[in-house]
Amino acid sequence: TIRRKEYKREKTIEENKKKEEKEIRKKKEEKKVEKKEEKKEAKEEKKVEKKEEKKEAKEEKKRKKRKKKRKERSERRKENKKAKKIGKKRTEKKGEEHKEKKTKKK
Repeated sequence: TIRRKEYKREKTIEENKKKEEKEIRKKKEEKKVEKKEEKKEAKEEKKVEKKEEKKEAKEEKKRKKRKKKRKERSERRKENKKAKKIGKKRTEKKGEEHKEKKTKKK
């Protein structure tokens, strides 16, 4: 019976060792999987970030283009106003000259 008890004790010790080893392997595998997932998430996050930056850059470019067009439009309007003013002055001068000529003829 002593041998039997000893044998049982040894067997339980071996079983416990096997269980521990199995758990250790399982934990290692879990860590590995977790690391892989983290890496994947980081990659995905980086991808999304890059996409956002690209989108932002595109929008910035559009904004600049719009601003430039707006500026050009306002410049044209100013020039047109100036030209209109000059044209008015010319017509006024011509009108005065015409009146003067008429008065001289009379």
